[in-house]
Amino acid sequence: MRRFLVFAVLLFAAGFGSVVGRVLPLTAKDVGLMLRAGYSSEAIQRELAVRRFAGSCDAAAEKDLRETGATSALVDAIKSGSYQSSPVDEKAAHEELAAQAQKRALETERLRKFDTLYQDKLARARAVAPAAKTETSNVLIDLLKGDLVCWRNGSMARFDDEPLEKKKLIALYFSAHWCAPCRKFTPQLVEFYNRVSPQHPEFEVVFVSNDRSLFSMETYMREAQMPWPAIGFEKLPGKEALKKYAGAEIPCLVVLDTGGKVILDSYAGQIYVGPEKVLANLDAIFSKTSANTIAAGR
Repeated sequence: MRRFLVFAVLLFAAGFGSVVGRVLPLTAKDVGLMLRAGYSSEAIQRELAVRRFAGSCDAAAEKDLRETGATSALVDAIKSGSYQSSPVDEKAAHEELAAQAQKRALETERLRKFDTLYQDKLARARAVAPAAKTETSNVLIDLLKGDLVCWRNGSMARFDDEPLEKKKLIALYFSAHWCAPCRKFTPQLVEFYNRVSPQHPEFEVVFVSNDRSLFSMETYMREAQMPWPAIGFEKLPGKEALKKYAGAEIPCLVVLDTGGKVILDSYAGQIYVGPEKVLANLDAIFSKTSANTIAAGR
């Protein structure tokens, strides 16, 4: 799983997903990342034979490649120019990497703005005395109340709705036991949830099953030891208002506020970026929100 995730990041950074469908050449930095991820020099040479190599391999780059495990055959092949790409492809690679850098900068700025709004919302919530609490939009909470279950003490049980009223961010997790990528990702989500939920009680995950039977759904929740609630299997047919947030592929993780506004998504438009990116963005947001701030905002 680790190798797959690292390589997926590498492919994205190197320009896969380009709107023109061009397969961009590798750089010395890309090759170094692949070596650190556990790929053999032979496997990298096979990749280079298809994608080619952009840039140069100077003394510093050679030293780095050898320190990360590159064989002499791989280094010599790169230095000899055997895999050198054409000037046109190199130019395209530089342009695509610049475009990706710009997209990352825009995403960082978007997260910064969201974090500012999120902190302001918490501050305003603290300023309102409990006795003077006003009506708020809880569209998402209303769609969940009364229909949640959880895995407890070896069996399925009804989930207590009362804690939902205190939630401010809810992540809908569209997944299924039959989906191998889902089963690979779910342990990461469990680890993340168990790590952040004690410090961030305003956050919740709700499992929206794509399983084909109640038995499969229960098996999945039991095997994964899901610590969060799920939509009851018999209630799923009537949850189209929730399923509209799902993309074409699973696993899909979508974070919403209680009014139903999408905050983070496994999709960037029509492009599937995966639930790992959502977790990374949540980590960035939560790292700026102290436990004391959250406790004061309850």
